[in-house]
Amino acid sequence: MSGTRVGLIADTHGLLRPQAVDFLRGCEHIIHAGDIAGPGILEPLAALAPLTVVRGNNDRGAWAAALPETAVLRLGAVAIYVIHDLKELDIDPAAAGMRVVVAGHSHRPSSQQRGGVLYVNPGSAGRRRFALPVSIGELLVEGEQVSVRLVTLAV
Repeated sequence: MSGTRVGLIADTHGLLRPQAVDFLRGCEHIIHAGDIAGPGILEPLAALAPLTVVRGNNDRGAWAAALPETAVLRLGAVAIYVIHDLKELDIDPAAAGMRVVVAGHSHRPSSQQRGGVLYVNPGSAGRRRFALPVSIGELLVEGEQVSVRLVTLAV
């Protein structure tokens, strides 16, 4: 596999499953799109690869105060905007030069192109909620091209 593999995880809510760690192993970068619910989740992720993290609506306390609400990751020609809740997006991603927007919050895995921007939600890798899958994702960045893969974890 050529290109840069970026692991996508969100809504762990204090639970970092071994299946998620296995999936993320080998990534060149990892993005956590919020609702981490504890600093103990970030350390094992940062041990796997450089980590970009944003604060979710459930991330509170001293440990979370230093986390940004949004982040931008640049991989060569591709700019990735990270936010927890897509409803709080207050920029025009295309006008800002973003190729990808990664968000969490809904617990629903999704991927769609709109206006030249790829919007990706890896779903929730933490505690199961309702009948939604436990899921995770990855971006493969090759030059200016970006592809996404969303995976339901066997739990």
